[in-house]
Amino acid sequence: MTMPSVIADRSATIGWSEAKLLTPSRDRPFSFSASFNTAAQWTSRQCGRASTFALACLMIVAWAVTGPVFHFSDTWQLVINTGTTIVTFLMVFLIQNTQNRDSAALHLKLDELIRVSESARNKLLDLEDLTEAELEHLKGSFTKLASNEPDTATLREAAEDLDTAGAEIQEAKEKVAAVADGRAKKPLR
Repeated sequence: MTMPSVIADRSATIGWSEAKLLTPSRDRPFSFSASFNTAAQWTSRQCGRASTFALACLMIVAWAVTGPVFHFSDTWQLVINTGTTIVTFLMVFLIQNTQNRDSAALHLKLDELIRVSESARNKLLDLEDLTEAELEHLKGSFTKLASNEPDTATLREAAEDLDTAGAEIQEAKEKVAAVADGRAKKPLR
């Protein structure tokens, strides 16, 4: 299935305006980020195949078999050490790119589910912007809710925690907007 047909199929379910976001732009100038993203996606698909794993195993066996030919020399060992170091170094960036993309896609999907659910709390949409301590506090509140029949006080406390977190997120957004608009100085680190 080609990219335009996939987009056409998806446009029937997600709406045409959102489908246009999926189409690659041909009039955009070269972008290193877009090229890296394309290469990372292709490489991650290839590295996840059984044939790639088999090829890597075959290379290791071939290296081991050539050991006696090269008298197990330092150069012979250096070849495998250098090769594996380079591959490992590059795979760190590939794995991080893949993880970032998957995490962002998952967040968008969950945000959409929260947004369309009438009983969901929209304040939960920005939880990734909270500090570790704020997340732990909210987690404790939700753990209390899940562990027993929630009483009115526990529900009120959880709602207050969400309100506090929502207010803190809104305050942070306003500060960022003020800095971006030039109304406030950038904070010093």
